[in-house]
Amino acid sequence: MNTSLIEHYGDELHAAWLKRQPVEPLTSREPGITLDDAYQIQLRMIGHRLKGGETVMGKKIGITSQTVMDMLGVDQPDFGHLLSGMAFNEGEPVDMARLIAPRAEAEVAFMLARDLRGPGVTAADVLRAADCIMPCFEIVDSRIRDWKIKIQDTVADNASCGVLTLGRARRSPRELDLALASMVLEKNGQVISTSCGASVQGSPLNAVAWLANTLGRLGIALNAGEVILSGSQSPMVPVVPGDNLNCRVDGLGRASVRFI
Repeated sequence: MNTSLIEHYGDELHAAWLKRQPVEPLTSREPGITLDDAYQIQLRMIGHRLKGGETVMGKKIGITSQTVMDMLGVDQPDFGHLLSGMAFNEGEPVDMARLIAPRAEAEVAFMLARDLRGPGVTAADVLRAADCIMPCFEIVDSRIRDWKIKIQDTVADNASCGVLTLGRARRSPRELDLALASMVLEKNGQVISTSCGASVQGSPLNAVAWLANTLGRLGIALNAGEVILSGSQSPMVPVVPGDNLNCRVDGLGRASVRFI
């Protein structure tokens, strides 16, 4: 895909985010689009937000479950950038007016105390580099109409990043077994799903190591102070104004999010 097309689709997705108006799938208009093209479009899209004053606060990993991989016909996760304008404090309501078709995911976030630069990063390296972990919600949102996405669509759309809420609970990841730690997700008081960390690439630590190694091949590091979302441990849950979600990770604590 040539530079002008990459810029066109990056600009289009940024405009869709600004106006809250979805666009048709890129893959239906550009059947030959590659993952490399999609990541270049992603960088163009978020570049507009950085020029608008936002900053990169971390990275996210998506498509970590086998179910979603099978749905999109891929054999690897993807990644996107977390920006300062996406972050909500726990207890701060999320205004649905700023989103298009939001769906909530419960997961574990890492705060890094040291840089991670691949290739060659292992789960043990992630464990040593992490300052703390916290339960969190990522509210994914697609600028692609009706979530009719293939892997190239969601990658171009910054891995369908919407907003995120980090829980107040903090703990060192060295104090619990993340693969075995159970998670319960509730919506409006009703249990929606139960899972454990092993549902994410065998462990959230493995998912973060994958990200560090993937970015390392592109010359990008995960930096100290960054927040890394390790991938959803729950199904994507559609939300509407008035919904309240809570997740509890055994040995770590709770996070909640409310929508208005």
